[in-house]
Amino acid sequence: METLAIRLKIGDREYPMRVKIEDESKIRHAGKLINEKLRKYKEEFGLDDNQDLLAMVAFDCMVESLETNQVNTEDSEHIKSSISHINALLAKAL
Repeated sequence: METLAIRLKIGDREYPMRVKIEDESKIRHAGKLINEKLRKYKEEFGLDDNQDLLAMVAFDCMVESLETNQVNTEDSEHIKSSISHINALLAKAL
């Protein structure tokens, strides 16, 4: 598994990291999304403190993650129910 040394700028700091080559674009995209949210919050709320901005972005990302997990859980339950129903129909047909 080959890794690549990259530097990712988030806010006003650069973070050196080693990433799998196949993950580089995903990690750079994540950094870009974080920076976009930082700019959005800075403009929207007029904040200059990077710690406050990063905390708001972290909170926003966690809320999005929880919402996604809830939707995925609901979808998984629906899929399981549908498969059980199909299995029951197949069992009756056989």
